Amino acid sequence: MSERLWIMRHGEAGPGSPDSARELTPRGRREVAAMAEWLKARGIGPCRLVASPYRRARQSAEPIAAGLGVALETHDGITPDDDPRAVADWLLHQAEGRPLVLVSHMPLVGALTGLLVEGRGGAGPGFPTAGLAELEAEAWAAGCARLRGFVTPADLTV
Repeated sequence: MSERLWIMRHGEAGPGSPDSARELTPRGRREVAAMAEWLKARGIGPCRLVASPYRRARQSAEPIAAGLGVALETHDGITPDDDPRAVADWLLHQAEGRPLVLVSHMPLVGALTGLLVEGRGGAGPGFPTAGLAELEAEAWAAGCARLRGFVTPADLTV
């Protein structure tokens, strides 16, 4: 049975320090609102939503949680510079049966997508802000996933 995983980069964030406290800009809020509506319209059903603990990632995941009626979890291992191989190992130990939506940062989202689809952590798409990749796999191991789609706020009528 194949599993679904959506990997999303947070919306546009303003500058600031520390990095973990940066907030979404008004444009970033519009981007994530559009993506939340798109996900809701897809009818992905009951899913698990996990975000980086960084403020901009949590702010990006909140409209998704509200739109899908799911709880928002955070995971310390999906911040910008975390190892995509460690995230893939973590994915292998997650309960099966529910789609999973991860909201994180570049370069992790690109490296993780590249690792799961191509088998190489350095490969993968560049994610614009609020970009979302949809993957499908029997197991979340290097090179075992298929990229089913990639959508950005620019692809939607905002």
